[in-house]
Amino acid sequence: MSDPTLLVLSSLAGGEKHGYAMMEDIERFAGVRLGPGTLYGAITRLEEKGWIAPVGSGERRQPYSITGAGREYLREQLSDLGRIVQAGRRRLGDA
Repeated sequence: MSDPTLLVLSSLAGGEKHGYAMMEDIERFAGVRLGPGTLYGAITRLEEKGWIAPVGSGERRQPYSITGAGREYLREQLSDLGRIVQAGRRRLGDA
């Protein structure tokens, strides 16, 4: 799984983070290292869609949080992925 949208939303579902912390978290839980261009491009798109929002911190690094709409989108996508995983496992005889 290397979809930056789902990776960033999944990271932020665990709490507020700035970009570098997201990169580290994503690498830890998904084994995927997003480059800065990919990460910040995804952050921009997610913010434009209203799925994440900056958190006023006064710090040099800008933390973000997932919004209600972002949580709902993530839930829908994970549900869809779950169905695909189940079907694939059944077909492989692993279920």
